[in-house]
Amino acid sequence: MAVEFAVEGTTVGFERPLVLAGIVVGLFGVAALVLRPGVGSVSRRKRGLLFASRALVVTLLVVGAAGPYTVATETTTADPHVTLLTDRSASMGVGDDPTGRLATAIEQRGVSVTTRSVGDTTASPVGDAVSSSLSPNGTVVVVSDGRVTDGQSLDAAAELATQVNATVSAIQPEATETERYVTVNGPSKISTGVENTYLVAVDGVNLNDSEATLTLSIDGSEVESRTVTDATTFEFSQTFNETGSHRITARLEGEDRYDRNNVFRKSVRVVEQPRVLYVSRGSYPLSSYLSSLYSVDRAESIPDDLSQYYAVVVQDMAAPDLGNQTALQQSVVDGTGLVVVGGPNAYEHGGYSDAVIGDLVPVRQGDPGSRSSIVIVVDISASAQEGLAVQQRLALDVLDQLGDENQVGIVAFNTRPYAIAEPRPLGGNRPYLEDRIRRLQTTGSTRIASGLDGGGEMLGDSGGTVILLSDGRDKRGGAVSAAQELGSQGTEVVAIGVGERRNETLLREIADASGGTYLQADQTSRLRLRYGGPDRRYQGSQLTVVDGSHFITDGVEFTAAPGQAHEVTVKDRGQFLVASASGRPAISAWNYGLGRVVSITAYGPDGTLGGLLSRPDSLATTKSVNWAIGDPQRLATGVTDVPDTRVGSTTTVQYRGQRKPTGANVTFAATGTDRYQGTIVPTEQGYHSVLGAEYAVNYPTEYAGFGPSPALRSATETTGGRLFDASSAAEIAQFAREQATRPRTVQTDWSWLPLAAALVLFVLEVSIRRLDEIYAWSGGTSS
Repeated sequence: MAVEFAVEGTTVGFERPLVLAGIVVGLFGVAALVLRPGVGSVSRRKRGLLFASRALVVTLLVVGAAGPYTVATETTTADPHVTLLTDRSASMGVGDDPTGRLATAIEQRGVSVTTRSVGDTTASPVGDAVSSSLSPNGTVVVVSDGRVTDGQSLDAAAELATQVNATVSAIQPEATETERYVTVNGPSKISTGVENTYLVAVDGVNLNDSEATLTLSIDGSEVESRTVTDATTFEFSQTFNETGSHRITARLEGEDRYDRNNVFRKSVRVVEQPRVLYVSRGSYPLSSYLSSLYSVDRAESIPDDLSQYYAVVVQDMAAPDLGNQTALQQSVVDGTGLVVVGGPNAYEHGGYSDAVIGDLVPVRQGDPGSRSSIVIVVDISASAQEGLAVQQRLALDVLDQLGDENQVGIVAFNTRPYAIAEPRPLGGNRPYLEDRIRRLQTTGSTRIASGLDGGGEMLGDSGGTVILLSDGRDKRGGAVSAAQELGSQGTEVVAIGVGERRNETLLREIADASGGTYLQADQTSRLRLRYGGPDRRYQGSQLTVVDGSHFITDGVEFTAAPGQAHEVTVKDRGQFLVASASGRPAISAWNYGLGRVVSITAYGPDGTLGGLLSRPDSLATTKSVNWAIGDPQRLATGVTDVPDTRVGSTTTVQYRGQRKPTGANVTFAATGTDRYQGTIVPTEQGYHSVLGAEYAVNYPTEYAGFGPSPALRSATETTGGRLFDASSAAEIAQFAREQATRPRTVQTDWSWLPLAAALVLFVLEVSIRRLDEIYAWSGGTSS
């Protein structure tokens, strides 16, 4: 982790400062070899000179290995120039194109302009165009809504721009025409007789200028019609009782710019209810609840053969009464889902810790307040400057949520990480860590990846948790990749968004990539659920979602407060999804082999699930079993799966059967035992089929978004650019002049200098010694 200090206005630093400790070791080694008495006939004076020379060589070598560098501010000058990129994609067809008159007006103010067009009616590779137009200290102005549908993202292009000190600015033309589009979202493969919810959305630009009629039909029969005058979303529920392919079609009728995105089609594959085994020796309502959703067999113990079941649900069973746990384990490894529901006889009351079932579930018996290694990583870049006080308050608040038994360190970062406090037991060291947080100051630009790397380095090989405090306005990129690397090493990232203009999308991606969670600034009390310990126990009034990004918890709202919760803690690779009112795990999940396992460890005083079987809480119970089941056709053969897609986009056809399929315009290749895969790139909208499986093809992505994209604003902020309007020719010309002559931060690596000096010194010393030996030999011969 780098260390820096200021010397007369220049920042001097070392990339690997710990290497400098080698100077002391090297000097002791040189002294032991050169200065010890009784070595040869060399005089004391020569040995002293040899020691000084070798000591200097060792010092220079170690300094070079430590990676010395300087950071200075330089002013560079170039001729002002503007590259004007014009987006010609379909989403830009709802407004006027100001490129021609804008280029002329800028050139009239003495700044040269290069104009380029990018995109067409089906694709908008604006990120690629920006990257190819960059030049050192250059100014790229994008006339676009920023909706990239092909090639690299604007974030990636912005990262390249920062590396050459270029800026990306934007002109977002106002829409002058009405344009609306419709989408339908919801599950694509469901079971018969189960109610499912779908979301219909209408969006666009200039929607208030006219009205349209939205018609919703299922299998050709109209089920709803309504008038829309603005952006709107609504849900509808549907239960399919017949297996096979079904069609949900949403259609808009009204005047707007494009017709092809006024219809959205969704194909729904309805299959037989998956077979589930319910194992319990009690009489609980969960049995009837499951029977309303699945084909349920009941048993008082686990049988030897589970091959016919998609999932096994165990409720309130002690380990000695479970039956063939080895068969259950093997079945889960092979892909069978498992849901283990608590009660008076389960988990710590049922001897799970010493049984196979204890190995299968994602929780273990014990207090959740065990010690954790945690590094708080704080963004001190210039983008956080206005909110530094908020950053510090939030960091202090995070520290206050953590129990005394945790090992806690602090890293600050801008474009590089700085070790503010090495990990130490929090108990007894709170005042010191609080003082280190209060001393933080803002400087530099942002590179979240460097902060994550610094946090991972401080944690070391044992891993732990990085709590990232940032606005997410990254100027360098690479953060998601860094988070993925931490996750692969056993370190999760809890990302906490700071500031009103935070980039929540990036922060969520960072957390998800590491297997961690994202929290808003007012949700830090949830840290007590994992890291509070006995001295900072979480207390709530009902069930609380800990990780809302999981399938089980997405869209779930809890009102229930079961009175009991097992004394368990989530295992290292488990996912803590829902907490009880006392802060203990209520719902946890993980993957075990090819299977999925869910632990529901909260229950009512009478041993039942109580409110978890009533709306809205029952949704979590249903989704828990659905997640454990996974594919409701997993055990079937001769099955073809084809996801819905869009015109011009690739969709993958997967077939499960004993032989490679034939008779379709798809080339299949084997991907595993009885598994075959091929691809399709459709060219026409509508409902299509392959091998008897129906899929929907909708309008291209280019027609699925209009109006300014947040990604374009983010790119301008990242590179120091600006948002202009179509009449800002004078401002653009002046901005280009400022960018052509501006200070920039330059980092120079000086590793080569001490290494070269060490080599020169060593050669010089050897040469002198050799000449001295020749002189002494010559003098002796002449005598």
